[in-house]
Amino acid sequence: MVAGRRRVVITGMGCITPLGVRVEQLWKNLIAGASGVGLTTVFDASEFPTKISAEVRGWSIADEGQDEQAWRFCGRHTRFAAGAALQAMADAGLPKGLPSDPTRLGIYLGSGEGQQDFESFTDMMMAAIEGETLDVAKFTRLGLETLHPLSEVEQEPNMPAGHLAGLFDAQGPNLNCLTACAASSQAIGEAAEIVRRGEADVMLSGGTHSMIHPFGVTGFNLLTALSTRNDEPTRASRPFDNDRDGFVLGEGAAMVVLEDLEHALKRGAKIHGELLGYGSTADAYRITDTHPEGRGAASCIRMALADAGLGLHDIHYINAHGTSTSVNDRVETLAIKNVFGEHAYKIPVSSTKSMMGHLIAAAGATELIVCLLAIRDGLLPPTINYETPDPDCDLDYVANKVRAARCDHALSNSFGFGGQNISLIVGRYRG
Repeated sequence: MVAGRRRVVITGMGCITPLGVRVEQLWKNLIAGASGVGLTTVFDASEFPTKISAEVRGWSIADEGQDEQAWRFCGRHTRFAAGAALQAMADAGLPKGLPSDPTRLGIYLGSGEGQQDFESFTDMMMAAIEGETLDVAKFTRLGLETLHPLSEVEQEPNMPAGHLAGLFDAQGPNLNCLTACAASSQAIGEAAEIVRRGEADVMLSGGTHSMIHPFGVTGFNLLTALSTRNDEPTRASRPFDNDRDGFVLGEGAAMVVLEDLEHALKRGAKIHGELLGYGSTADAYRITDTHPEGRGAASCIRMALADAGLGLHDIHYINAHGTSTSVNDRVETLAIKNVFGEHAYKIPVSSTKSMMGHLIAAAGATELIVCLLAIRDGLLPPTINYETPDPDCDLDYVANKVRAARCDHALSNSFGFGGQNISLIVGRYRG
């Protein structure tokens, strides 16, 4: 920890994921090496090259005590965000926000664009087509007659943050960042900075996303980024394995409550851990490719270590970005070795995306919660489906089985399209 600045602790956690819709359920499945990947059911993916995904199944906003009708116009990602936030705030002992001064409670999310209503648009398009010609005027008229006014508004990336502010009367800073796969980690890092600066006492932060829809899958298939191991869904996500062929698209939300330590102690809050370090850099290279030498990732990790005031030997576990794509896994491995040198071979590294797929804007927040649980229980979740070593990926990836190990500090990496790199370090709380 760095002397002379406000300390930021985590007092609440919540999640809605393909492997569990409660934090403890997620953790139980992760340490068991379970997989949340299966055939896509959210839409008909039978004609797509990728027919598999990691969906949130069997959950409704009503499970969180909400009126489902009141959320009927909200996107899937907004409902996920509300569910995870309600859990996190209840866990923090703040189910109704900060009644003493709501301007001291803020929201900072990493949230992607909302899911379009493809069925309605497809029906309107077909109704407006005569032969091979689209009647644009008819299509427009059908849209005005058919779509609800909130349909467009609810697609905006900042809508989940707006809804959460209303849920908890959070009248402080209300922000959203959309930096692809790094979004929720960046949101948490920036939210912690707001608390450190004294601009809020409590920040609800994390991420939410669902890209399991025709447009999302089409885009990633065109980029050849998704696994096409359709006949073996549970074996499709295989980070660092030589036979990996792309990532598995997931969905969900994860939220944490970040709080000024003195504020938390004054109200007797339970403390899950401390947010110690935050690093943020850009590759400044290519939009869809990481820098081949991992320069942005390496400098990001170094920045987080410096921010935390920790040395190379202080990191006991790394939750890798580990997407199961050829380039990303190799470059992340290289970046870790560039930072930690020979000591890199002694640090356990795992990718929980092997079990729950890639939650895109929600991935980093989910993985930060995993780090906190690893510290709490002294258990390191595995990288499943690690069967054939890749010579370029030669670290200790906690292959296939959970491992017991003392963990006081954990590093979580998130790297996004566009070249965004975020590293977060959490540690065991020490008074």
